[in-house]
Amino acid sequence: MKKIGIWLDKEKAHLVTLKNEDVRFKTIYSEIEFFHPKGGARSKTRWGPQDVVQDSKYLEREKHQLKLYFKELAKTIEDAEAIAIFGPADTNDKFYKELKENYKTLALKVKTVEKADSMTENQVKAMVRNFFNKKSRA
Repeated sequence: MKKIGIWLDKEKAHLVTLKNEDVRFKTIYSEIEFFHPKGGARSKTRWGPQDVVQDSKYLEREKHQLKLYFKELAKTIEDAEAIAIFGPADTNDKFYKELKENYKTLALKVKTVEKADSMTENQVKAMVRNFFNKKSRA
């Protein structure tokens, strides 16, 4: 039985694949740009106009890049029989939502979506192994 645990944030996803006693680790980097919009500066005159920052343009671009990132992840895990998703912030929740909307068969295989802080490679492996060991005993 092939079990996959994913720790992901906007920058990268660590995939831990467990198949029998074999443990494989793979990192997939996203192509998401980190936007630091310039603008909002005052003019030279004392009460002059301000430059307007177009946040919606940056957010829309980030949304499209996230969709591509999630599509690549979904393609990588399509042969899994059980999936566990971990990560900080809300990227893991967004990924699960994307699976439910566009990859229904994969969404049915998701056993958990949990918050987890940044971890080393070994910590991610141990967390995934522990999660699936607990599941198999229950």
